[in-house]
Amino acid sequence: MKVLHGIRVVDLSRVLAGPHCAQLLADFGADVIKVEGPGGDENRGWPPHGPDGQSANFASVNRGKRGLVLDMKRPAARDILLRLVRDADVLIHSFLPDTAARLGISQERLRADNPRLVVATISGYGAEGPLADKRGYDLMVQAFAGAMSTTGTPGGAPIRCGVSFIDMSTGISLYAGIVTALLARMTTGQGTWVRGSLLETAVSLLGYHAIAWMQSGVLPVPQGSGSGHLVPYQAFQCQDGYILAGAPNNGAWTRFCDALEWPELSADPRFHGNVARVDNRETLIPMLEERFGQQPVSYWMERFETRSVACSPLHTVDQVMAHPQVAANAMRVTARDADGVDRDLVGTPFKLADGGGVAEMAAPQLGADTDAVLADRLGMPAEEIGRLRAAGVFG
Repeated sequence: MKVLHGIRVVDLSRVLAGPHCAQLLADFGADVIKVEGPGGDENRGWPPHGPDGQSANFASVNRGKRGLVLDMKRPAARDILLRLVRDADVLIHSFLPDTAARLGISQERLRADNPRLVVATISGYGAEGPLADKRGYDLMVQAFAGAMSTTGTPGGAPIRCGVSFIDMSTGISLYAGIVTALLARMTTGQGTWVRGSLLETAVSLLGYHAIAWMQSGVLPVPQGSGSGHLVPYQAFQCQDGYILAGAPNNGAWTRFCDALEWPELSADPRFHGNVARVDNRETLIPMLEERFGQQPVSYWMERFETRSVACSPLHTVDQVMAHPQVAANAMRVTARDADGVDRDLVGTPFKLADGGGVAEMAAPQLGADTDAVLADRLGMPAEEIGRLRAAGVFG
């Protein structure tokens, strides 16, 4: 039995952050109901689409859930939602506060009806402050929260990180908040309000960059593939591609130079110690680039690996997902779609020795489980479901 077996979740969130959180809950055993409007989560329409017609974006964060459609413009649909929530352990949504109040799902009302409920909300810029009602998107928050100011090449145009890391990380942090709240409920008997936002996630991920400015007045600047506080520690172009290599300490620097067959570089006083190498970056890096360009990636990888120097080839996504190390750590998994076909998906970012795993079912088609959810969660007879369907409650 998985560790979250018996936990009932209603997921009203959309796109990536909230759905990713709810998918993790489903992976670890929770019964997650994905509630959508008649048009569905907007990321159902975003390309590319897989063999089953589903968007890769939607499929990446919705496995293991049951799909329910409710037209929230209709009072009967709102009544059904409130009935589901009264019997739930967790509600996740990403509505702005005024929208949540209009739908009757403010955390105050919901927890008044169900004191054990954990209400988890995701916003763009946090629940407080002048931007609390501002919509947030991963790219906009990359810019707003300063992440984009650290990315790219010196003097170059702003660069978006190719991974929606703020959205996905917000999903993971909200999962941690929900599980923490469920643990607290075991003692208090009460649910609580778990608040997450793209901004708070992004600022927390600034980490040492934020501390360096607050404590020392040092602002990060774009370093390309490199690092502002370690040299060498970046990508170098070889004859047939790139290698990432670095020397985070003096011992590693000695081995780094040995791998390059360049002992006199190790002895050069200009580069003795990381601080000196950082100060002389503009001299050292061109020297290293010239050296790396003399051989192919495989040549340098073999020399650096055998000397325990930090290094990596620059993989593309197809190479990563085919790599045996990724497979060995269950980061490529399958889940079965409605047609009984196993679909390839990405595994969970952490594992449990017992009580974990990945949900067996792929993301649901729009409204696929509406009848089943209403019957087993609410005990609604088929005749009533049919009447509601005829009245347009399900779109």
